[in-house]
Amino acid sequence: MLGLVSAVILYIGFQPLLERELAEEYSPSPIAAMTATPSPTSTPEPTPLQPEFAEAVWLGVGDVMSHTPQLPGAFDAELNRYDFNPFFEAVKPILGTGDWVMANLETPIAGADFGYSGYPAFNAPIELAEALKHAGFNLLSTANNHSLDKGERGLLRTLEHLEQLGLQAVGTAASQEQADTPILSERNGITMGVLAYTYGTNGIPIPSGKPYLVNLIDEAKMIGDIQRLRQAGADIITVALHFGHEYQTAPSEEQKRLARALAAGGADIIAGSHPHVVQPYEVVEAVDASGNARRALIIYSMGNFISNQRGDTKDYGVIFKVGFRKNITEGTTELMDVEAIPTWVHRYKPDRSYRYRVLPIERTLAERNDELLTTAIYEQLSIDYDMLMARLESMSASQP
Repeated sequence: MLGLVSAVILYIGFQPLLERELAEEYSPSPIAAMTATPSPTSTPEPTPLQPEFAEAVWLGVGDVMSHTPQLPGAFDAELNRYDFNPFFEAVKPILGTGDWVMANLETPIAGADFGYSGYPAFNAPIELAEALKHAGFNLLSTANNHSLDKGERGLLRTLEHLEQLGLQAVGTAASQEQADTPILSERNGITMGVLAYTYGTNGIPIPSGKPYLVNLIDEAKMIGDIQRLRQAGADIITVALHFGHEYQTAPSEEQKRLARALAAGGADIIAGSHPHVVQPYEVVEAVDASGNARRALIIYSMGNFISNQRGDTKDYGVIFKVGFRKNITEGTTELMDVEAIPTWVHRYKPDRSYRYRVLPIERTLAERNDELLTTAIYEQLSIDYDMLMARLESMSASQP
């Protein structure tokens, strides 16, 4: 009996201990409990993406002409070929800073069998195109009033020669297929689309059934072409326009109306030529297809880059240097800096033939160490430089 009582007492004494051990064995640990019923926590803010940018520079100049007096001094009798490289040596360092470097080629380059000639029906040696390539040019507008000076065959031969040199012609084409193919040029991750048009061809009719040979100014068609370039992937679009009135230092009302319409229609640069003198430029506000504000540059005339024309500022031109920046993250591209660099065609006669040099005026005046220039020339250049800058900037109140 005593043993039974002792056993009961012993069981009762150990029962709380057993229950506590069983409770500890089957109760979740503090860590397990926290895992099973997580407390709410705040979601960390995502790190904003840093925008990635790309930059590129467009350089543009005016008319490249080949008057008869320019040829004899450029001919090397020993090599039996022309050398036009000295024309551009003084501006080559400037041209070398551009990604796209564009000029208006206002002469066919059809070859010797067409005969070399100046005004009124031009044809220049292929060495002129070689010198342009050597100087840094890679885009040439060939849509102007002298496109058909040597007829259809001369135009086609010009295109062949430029293609052989790796120079992109814009505004003339050998076929409808070629004319319909978008001209897109990518530099530093930015794609530029390029177009060119002329008011006419000096009364020389474009051959029947071949309108593709020369692009003529047609506002509705040009705006459609701009839109097609955008759809083809162009970030920015340059339109070379051969328009206006010769030797007029201010743009006509029609020039302003048309250029501004093209800017509103999507063009980023209007590169004007034909007047053979420098006209003003302006930066205008426009709106892109998404409703975003954008700026466009209108250059009404860049003057003569190289020619034999003299007097009444026909021996002056301007190099435009235009910067673009693309926000790769957002896919938008904007016009940045615009710089106008006036140039002067120095013509001199060391022997029986003229020689020509395109000189950047500001640098020439700053250095004043050119043995071929007199004090009187420097003084006149200084006066003309101020006049040209005032003319260029007379419409650029909205300049960035």
